[in-house]
Amino acid sequence: MSIEIKVPPLPESVSDATLVAWHKQAGDAVARDENLVDLETDKVVLEVPAPASGVLQEIKVQDGATVTTGDVLAILEEGEVAASEATKPAAAKKAPAPEVEKVAKPPKTSPAVRRLLEEHDLDETMVLGTGKDGRITKADVLAFLKADDSSNVTPGDPAPVIVDEDAVVGLERTEQRVPMTRLRARIAERLIDAQQTAAMLTTFNEVDLTEVMALRSRYKESFEKEHGVKIGFMSFFAKACVEALKKFPVVNASVEGTDIIYHNYYDIGIAVSTERGLMVPVIRDVDQMSFADFERELGEIAGRAQAGTIGMEELTGGTFTITNGGIFGSMMSTPILNQPQSAILGMHNIQQRPMVVDGEIVARPMMYLALTYDHRIIDGKDSVQFLVKVKQLLEDPGRLLLNI
Repeated sequence: MSIEIKVPPLPESVSDATLVAWHKQAGDAVARDENLVDLETDKVVLEVPAPASGVLQEIKVQDGATVTTGDVLAILEEGEVAASEATKPAAAKKAPAPEVEKVAKPPKTSPAVRRLLEEHDLDETMVLGTGKDGRITKADVLAFLKADDSSNVTPGDPAPVIVDEDAVVGLERTEQRVPMTRLRARIAERLIDAQQTAAMLTTFNEVDLTEVMALRSRYKESFEKEHGVKIGFMSFFAKACVEALKKFPVVNASVEGTDIIYHNYYDIGIAVSTERGLMVPVIRDVDQMSFADFERELGEIAGRAQAGTIGMEELTGGTFTITNGGIFGSMMSTPILNQPQSAILGMHNIQQRPMVVDGEIVARPMMYLALTYDHRIIDGKDSVQFLVKVKQLLEDPGRLLLNI
């Protein structure tokens, strides 16, 4: 029986998607629930699984095409196929390098990594993943390709000449024009909208993280043993922001036309860097979470964002955002609002700096904080006092437990 493979229902407010890449070719055997094709929307990559086992009879839409809900992508001829045939990649022709051991079950890979594998006719089982839980990264694929090229040199051949292309100056001037991904285009659109709509202003402060670092060091082992998750800096910052938002509710508000919407809940967006671009997954009701609950949820939702499996509903509806440029070495920045939110906190790199404490100069782990806010509804006084409150809670984290 022939089955039409259709574009699944797209997330609310998403009108169309781009077909990124087919993972099977016409005539290939497929297994039920095996991913056939990736569709990219403004925010997420959707996987289209096979509804039944059989043979992919015809592909009707090629890579790069724009599709909408219900469009027919391919025709599947249903029928039982051997498991080995159904899971055999169509283009895997190279033999793995001797030193690379195959794994029993291919780890989950991102769309970008899968495209790189397909470009070089590689099977996921050929490459040893060094990422979290054995995930294959782009660096793993490039390392395999380099090792594979080296293994093809036979005895007596001249030694291969390796040229560092980045070091070659003046030999060749080239350009490459590529279209923005849908996510990158959407990010650009939102950033421009924010700059043209909001009256953005940024206020700065600095925080001494001595006590937070001492607390983490003192309890990190027992915390991980008890809760099965590591305690990071972000949970301290998120909980401190929630307490400050309670004191200054306008910072937790949003703008809708000429109205101010005050939220009595605290859904915190955490900016996450992915291979496809910046995403801001939202953690709901942070005020009701323990530190362990927050760290666990952050790890799970950030993992889905980086894997490209996050849902649209997990990327919308936040009331306040935190972004950490410090993980890339940033010392100072002015983050842009995540509209319609009215404020965003920027974290930065931690550096030992000389500080005067009780009349003496001592080295302290210091971080600059930046709060960008919408001056249309937030006055300078509220923004400064909000940031001071965050600073006080982080420099004396006991306040977080006592709610003072």
